[in-house]
Amino acid sequence: MKSLPERPFQYQIFIDGKWEDAADGKTFNRESPAHGLTVGEYPLCTKVETDKAIKAARKAFQNSSWPGMAGADKAKVLAKVAELIRENAEELAYIETLESGKPISQATDEMGWAANLWDYAVSLCRHQYGDVYNNLGENMMAMMYRQPIGVVAMITPWNFPLLIISQKLPFALAAGCTAVIKPSELTPGTTLKLGAILKEAGVPDGVVNIVSGFGDTVGKTLSESMDVDMISFTGSTMVGKQIVAASQHNLKKVSLELGGKNPQIIFPDADMDAMIDAIVFGVYFNMGECCNSGSRILIHEDIADDFVANVLEHAKKVKVGDPLDPEVKVGAIINNKQLDKILGYINSGKEQGATLKMGGSQMTSDLGAFVQPTVFSDVKPDMAIAKEEIFGPVLSIIRFKTIEEAISIANSTVYGLSASVWTKDLDTALIMSRKIEAGTVWVNNFMSGYPEISFGGFKQSGLGRELGRFSVEEFTELKSVLVHLGPAGDKWVK
Repeated sequence: MKSLPERPFQYQIFIDGKWEDAADGKTFNRESPAHGLTVGEYPLCTKVETDKAIKAARKAFQNSSWPGMAGADKAKVLAKVAELIRENAEELAYIETLESGKPISQATDEMGWAANLWDYAVSLCRHQYGDVYNNLGENMMAMMYRQPIGVVAMITPWNFPLLIISQKLPFALAAGCTAVIKPSELTPGTTLKLGAILKEAGVPDGVVNIVSGFGDTVGKTLSESMDVDMISFTGSTMVGKQIVAASQHNLKKVSLELGGKNPQIIFPDADMDAMIDAIVFGVYFNMGECCNSGSRILIHEDIADDFVANVLEHAKKVKVGDPLDPEVKVGAIINNKQLDKILGYINSGKEQGATLKMGGSQMTSDLGAFVQPTVFSDVKPDMAIAKEEIFGPVLSIIRFKTIEEAISIANSTVYGLSASVWTKDLDTALIMSRKIEAGTVWVNNFMSGYPEISFGGFKQSGLGRELGRFSVEEFTELKSVLVHLGPAGDKWVK
């Protein structure tokens, strides 16, 4: 097991290809939520540094070779980024574990997942298409093509730092955009480290700029700037709405990947052995701090009792503890604010009449914020733990009688990010996939993902899509060019 660092890691921001401190020299620290130890010190950026980063990105978009670079040449750079992420995976995973509290084995896997996203974006550099219309008459032809939208501000959350920036940045770069990135103030380390990787890979100076700080200064500046053409944000629905409001200053494009309250819907013919591990993984992965968390189970009443018994038996095997231990599956909660929120929802479930079957309290520990994996049964659809995003290791089990009732319950929240359906019946699976209001529906699996498959939400789970071949289009504008051929036609004034 890796040991704790002897001193905090020191970081600088990355602007126009150079490493800098904050103009006034101020910094902020991050304490490991699992160890009570300061693990990072970062520049505390203000509007000054943010505006400087925006200016560098604007200059690079207007003057650097990147926007118009051949797709084959962009592809070589992105491929090198993927290679360097893999080469530095051990260090990057260590930093994320220290800052976020997530298990080291999971963090290591995430580095591979992030590199895979860069690999896929490589292919998109060379596959951007338009349309030609040659049927408009003898004297007219038209072309429609996509060009990069410009400067993109990317604001990322604390739960999957390098993975989520890798769901955005390589696709924006493939489109020819430039970027300013603001990682969460809780987990900025790996995103700042990414600056060195980008420079080594050959990304021109100013094309990507990374600043660290807080949302009320850095995020607000990015959202309101007249020189930012697009905001790509992942985080809470509440903050997403604030970003939309702030973007009115220049009507910049906004792409949002927000919260979820994702149902796993289980029918009597489902394979119990196959799904139990997926259910437990779905709710306790990353301590439940995941927008895709399968935090509510909709179970047919005919098999509900057996299901609850099986879930409890399997969930008790989940190892919770020091995230630097490679055997640990559930690490620490990100901070005390989130810990209090989770415990508040657990108390709400008890008060509203749900039956606590397992867990339900903070784990006793000399250091760190740990919550016991928790299971509630007899949950009603109108309870807070059934409707609201908890972002913690809390599973709510809701019973249903008919397919119509299951659909109604599944769609009864403001969210629409993802869902899963467990059944061997093809009709049931396809009917549910059509009727569920969610951007992703898994059938007989949960939280599988591929760079080729688009990801995003319905309703208040977001705007736009990430990943897949359509992801590059998010970072472009569609332009129509109409060309007159041959001699002039009839004149309006003769």
